[in-house]
Amino acid sequence: MNLTEKKQNEIVVIGLEGRLDTANYEEVEKKLWEMMEKGEKFFLLDMEKLNYISSSGLRVLLKSLKKLRSEDGNLVLAGLNNILQDVFEISGFSKFFDIYPSTEEGIKSFK
Repeated sequence: MNLTEKKQNEIVVIGLEGRLDTANYEEVEKKLWEMMEKGEKFFLLDMEKLNYISSSGLRVLLKSLKKLRSEDGNLVLAGLNNILQDVFEISGFSKFFDIYPSTEEGIKSFK
């Protein structure tokens, strides 16, 4: 799992590359929660280079989303490939997340 991070205005864009599973979900959780503790409230996860997500990965994303929304923040997803899109649809998680085809569209959604 490779993580990249950049800030665009008040939005933290985190790029995920590889697999998000039981071996590394804690790394993603730690990154998100550390940034929330610093006061960040708006996140976009760029999942264009992510090729797999397990139930552990889904759980950490949902947990983070709930925390952010309770603090008037948000977490949106962008760039899901067809397989990941199917995972979110089948699991029902697509009902909870705002999902955009591209990072640019996801960033625009915050305005």
